[in-house]
Amino acid sequence: MRALYCQDWQPFNDLEIADLPDPTPPEKGLRIRVLAAGVSFAQSLVVQGKYQRKPPLPFTPGSEVAGIVEALGPGATRFKVGDRVFSMVDWGGLAEKAAALEVNTYPMPDGMEYAHAISITNSYGTSAAALTWQHLLNVQAEDVLLVHGAAGGVGIAAVEIGKILGATVIATVGSEEKMEIVRRHGADHVINYREQDFRPVVMELTGGKGVNACYDPVGGSVFKESLRCMAVEGRIMPVGFASGTIPDIPANILLVKNISVTGLNMGYYGGWSPHDARYESEGRLRPMMEQLGQWYAEGKIKPELAAAYSLDQFREAMDMVLGRKAIGRVAVVFGDEAKRLGVA
Repeated sequence: MRALYCQDWQPFNDLEIADLPDPTPPEKGLRIRVLAAGVSFAQSLVVQGKYQRKPPLPFTPGSEVAGIVEALGPGATRFKVGDRVFSMVDWGGLAEKAAALEVNTYPMPDGMEYAHAISITNSYGTSAAALTWQHLLNVQAEDVLLVHGAAGGVGIAAVEIGKILGATVIATVGSEEKMEIVRRHGADHVINYREQDFRPVVMELTGGKGVNACYDPVGGSVFKESLRCMAVEGRIMPVGFASGTIPDIPANILLVKNISVTGLNMGYYGGWSPHDARYESEGRLRPMMEQLGQWYAEGKIKPELAAAYSLDQFREAMDMVLGRKAIGRVAVVFGDEAKRLGVA
């Protein structure tokens, strides 16, 4: 099979494509013929050895795949050859074939596109957990939810799920094009932060009360300004640092307004952290993934595909991600999915 290959810690653009043996399905696992794989900022860190968990060298990067079950490993009982699935894999996703564990693999609903399915485990899974789990943002009907980076993968997911939960959603983006996209996904109010400061607009929209929940994949000064937009007893979550700056948190603001700051490393529940929590977390993740699949089938969530590339175009794919040009998710596609999308 053809696969992206990382032999040493290095920038993503320095990787090469190699011909490798097909992966062996693991115990209670399967081999997937990959039709779509996700490209994310996290993978640019993984190949440089800068992520929380380092795969053993050499390896193939990529943690989100969708495709067709090709072979089963010993003890595998949940799927059969020919099933359409999407999966979180520890690594190995940016290849024509990938090995996956059943515990991290989910059936694709009828009608779901492979290039959309790669958004479910990470982008939609992260946003669903963040907004619905009681110890996190726990968004309720009547809440006002502020979503930054709302045209990105997790941002669009948060906008859609916020609306499903009955919240009023205020979204921030950086261009007129992104404003239109986010409105299409259901945001009630959209602010172009390049044209106006979002804080006074948010306070005006909320009658001076502030927002009940804030979902921030940007970080830096955006997070600090968001703290000043929070209502009393508001909840705020950093889910990434697309700005490149990890913010310091002024504890005095938390104290004065009784604000809760909560974090979410979705990879922990998928087994990507040093403590492998994938089996103990399955009772939480699988029902959530099933709910996301149902929402997709009902048309309540509509993943946005920013662009699709061939494996040979992996550098262009990552450049789009790192340049913050993507509206939605970026995918590498193979086989019939590449043909369907017109990717050579």
